Amino acid sequence: MPLLVYLDEVGNPTLENTDKDFPVFAIALLVFERDCYFDQIVPRVHRLKFKWFGHEGVILHSRDIRKRQGDFIILTDPTRRAQFIGDINDMMTTCDYKLLAVAVRKDRLVAQYRYPADPYELALLFALERLLSVVEAAHETDITVIAERRGAREDRELYVAFQRIVTSGTAYISGERFRKVRFRMEFAPKSGNVVGTQMADLAAYPIARRVLDQSKPNPAYEVVRQKLCRQLKIFP
Repeated sequence: MPLLVYLDEVGNPTLENTDKDFPVFAIALLVFERDCYFDQIVPRVHRLKFKWFGHEGVILHSRDIRKRQGDFIILTDPTRRAQFIGDINDMMTTCDYKLLAVAVRKDRLVAQYRYPADPYELALLFALERLLSVVEAAHETDITVIAERRGAREDRELYVAFQRIVTSGTAYISGERFRKVRFRMEFAPKSGNVVGTQMADLAAYPIARRVLDQSKPNPAYEVVRQKLCRQLKIFP
């Protein structure tokens, strides 16, 4: 069954001016079977949007939901917020997808390495290593990774890093093995209202919070944790 892969990230990927309260950069990859995505996932998300907003044009954005801003100002009502979060959690629990997640602790990276690598490239490398094993298990040879557009320079840098990994390989996986799969990367604008990238966004933030502090309650992480098909990778 052909696969669709959606990528989103949370946190600042640069090492300059790292937020001491949020020194983490995380990537979430959501892997869907194509027919399931078309026939079940997209209609399911649209039904949720119609239920709460009367149309499908609302973008499900983790930060806006947490801050109760924009379309999500309705969540200032505690009862409505609890009901909405319940619907989101039910959707993320019962929809059929696989989750791959990688997080880079930037504070530890700087402390442990004299010449630390770029956090985005590191996270992407680990994520693609894990994605390759999923793709191979599914006997797929043609994969497109869809990421949300961030800006011309940022997208170009991500694309170059992506192409380098899937062409040359990594320290653990050869370029020859990667090249057996035709990997492509496409960028979709937030205004495109892509369901897959929105679901990846909903998964990425609770993963980052889990990496920052495992002692704090994190119900959203417990929801997406069930979908992890490989262990959450934290580096270093």
